[in-house]
Amino acid sequence: MKKSKIISIYIISILILIGLILFSMRTGSIEMSFSKLIHGLFIEYDSDVSAIYDLRFPRIIISVLAGAALATSGVLLQAVMQNPLTDPGIIGISSAASLTQNLLLIIFPSLYAFSPAFSVLGGLLAYLLIYSLAWNGGSNPIKLILVGVALNMTIMGINEAIKSMMGGNLTNVQSIIEGNVAQKTWGDVKIMAIYGILFLVISLFTIRTANLLQLEDSTAKSLGVNVNRDRFILALIAIILASSSTAIIGVIGFLGLVVPHIGRIIVGSNHKNLIPFSMILGAITLLLSDTLGRVIAYPYEIKPSVVMTVVGGIFFITLLKVGGKNYGN
Repeated sequence: MKKSKIISIYIISILILIGLILFSMRTGSIEMSFSKLIHGLFIEYDSDVSAIYDLRFPRIIISVLAGAALATSGVLLQAVMQNPLTDPGIIGISSAASLTQNLLLIIFPSLYAFSPAFSVLGGLLAYLLIYSLAWNGGSNPIKLILVGVALNMTIMGINEAIKSMMGGNLTNVQSIIEGNVAQKTWGDVKIMAIYGILFLVISLFTIRTANLLQLEDSTAKSLGVNVNRDRFILALIAIILASSSTAIIGVIGFLGLVVPHIGRIIVGSNHKNLIPFSMILGAITLLLSDTLGRVIAYPYEIKPSVVMTVVGGIFFITLLKVGGKNYGN
């Protein structure tokens, strides 16, 4: 793909993201013009602007960061497992992160600030368990997916059992983070920014490695690649991105699968373009899901996880239908 076309795609995508952020800022239960918003933020105190600043701004920032993190996690895991069907939700990493966090909040609810670290630990344990169960003198991509799906169902069952033992009710903290971006605070933004921004930047330095891991193992090793080490490093970055996002917003399925596929249709399979574009597209996707959830059924809200499940599948099938013959080129 020509460099000028790639640049145009980036510019258009960034403009769409900026436009969506501005639209999301002023749309919701409190309608507000940009002039009033800017006046209340920088010139004179306004109670409506203050409410938007404390309630709407955090969820917008978290949607952007978490969307970028989940999409990038999906790209990296697909490179590690050499399988385009891989997604942190499908193979059990997100559900393991959620289970670890739920156990922490049930036993030590005051340790919410440490939940991302425990979620990362849960995601890492799930990944190691997948590889250990699927390993048979080597790693087969199909077997890894099958083991991951089975593990995901098992962990989801454990999560549901825990909820049942609690009378089917979540704690206040758990209900807020259950696949939701609502009621987030600037403290949540800080936690998401620490994990998200740092490891999104780190993922940009894995482009060459991700491309090399698409080769046959024997070919990659002949080029001097330490395949097992590099797979573990990429997987660790992906797990941290997915698990820290899950700790803040809960399990958002489908995003880590859909966005990389759409990215390949639009910019191709070279990770030099795919990783940064997936960050932008992931941010757009989750923020759009959250914004639609706020406005389409007002005064009620639909969780972005629900919007992703319904709209994501239709959008994915349409893109494959329109651009499927160019997929992977």
